[in-house]
Amino acid sequence: MRYGILMFQADFAMHPAELAREVEARGFESLFFPEHTHIPSKRLSPWSPRNDPLPEMYAHMHDVFVAMTAAAMVTQKLIVASGICLVVERDPIITAKEVASLDQLSGGRFEFGIGGGWNREEMENHGTEFGTRWKLMRERIEAMKAIWSEERATYHGEFVNFDEIWSWPKPLQKPHPPILVAGNGARTLQRVARYGDGWLPLPQGLDSFTDKLKELEDLCAAAGRPMVPVSLFYAPTSKPAKLAQFRAEGVSRFVWSVPSAGRDVVLPKLDELARLKEQLGA
Repeated sequence: MRYGILMFQADFAMHPAELAREVEARGFESLFFPEHTHIPSKRLSPWSPRNDPLPEMYAHMHDVFVAMTAAAMVTQKLIVASGICLVVERDPIITAKEVASLDQLSGGRFEFGIGGGWNREEMENHGTEFGTRWKLMRERIEAMKAIWSEERATYHGEFVNFDEIWSWPKPLQKPHPPILVAGNGARTLQRVARYGDGWLPLPQGLDSFTDKLKELEDLCAAAGRPMVPVSLFYAPTSKPAKLAQFRAEGVSRFVWSVPSAGRDVVLPKLDELARLKEQLGA
C-alpha cells in the first residue's frame, strides 16, 4: 500500500521544498500538487454542488512544475506528482518538455496526474472550449507521448498539429512517466484504459470500488493491456474501516490532503496522518 500527501501550493502556505522534506521524513511515498494558472474574478462555473465560495488558495498557487521541481530537489526518494495538471490549458510541446525535464532532474520520480478541469471561464481564457476539452486532452496526451518516445515526433489531430520536431531531453522513465487520469465521470474509465497508466478518483459517491474496478479491468483487457493501479484522491481519514475496505477492493494508494497553511498547522496534520499510515500498515 502506498500513501501520499496533497497540498495546494499557495504562496501563503509552507514552501513546497520545506513541505517535501517533512513529507519524506515521515515516510510518505508521494507528494501531489494541483494546478490553476489563475481564477477569473467573474466566474459562473460552480466549484461545488452548493456553489460554495471558492477557497482563497485557488488563486494563490505557485506554478505546479516549479513547485514539483523545488520538492524534488530537496528529497531523495519522494515521488513528486501533479494532482492534477490541466493539460487542456497547456501547450503540449512545452508541457512535454517540462515533464521530461522534471523526470530527468528528479531521477525518475515524477508521476503525471492529469484532468480536464471544471472552471469553464479559466479554460476559455486559454482558448479552450469547455465542450471539447476531453478530445483536446486526449490529443495533447497522444502528442506528448510521441514527443517523449520518438526522435522525430509528429502529430496530426483536430486540435493538435505539428510536423517532425526534435525535442530533448526524453523522460528517464520509459516510455514516459505514469499518466494518472483523474475523475469520476461517465467516460473516465474509458479514458484511463485508452491512454492512462493509473486512475485517480475522488471518494465522493463511491461507497464501494468493486464494480468500478471490475469495469476498469474489463476495459483494460479489451484494450490489450494489464489492469492499472488506482490512487484514491482526498481519501477519507476519519473512517479507517472504510479505508480498509477500499484497500481490500483494490485501491493501491491513498492520497490525503493537508491545509494550505504554515508549519504550525501543517506539521501536526502530517504527524496525525503518519500515525494513520502506520495504523493501516504496508
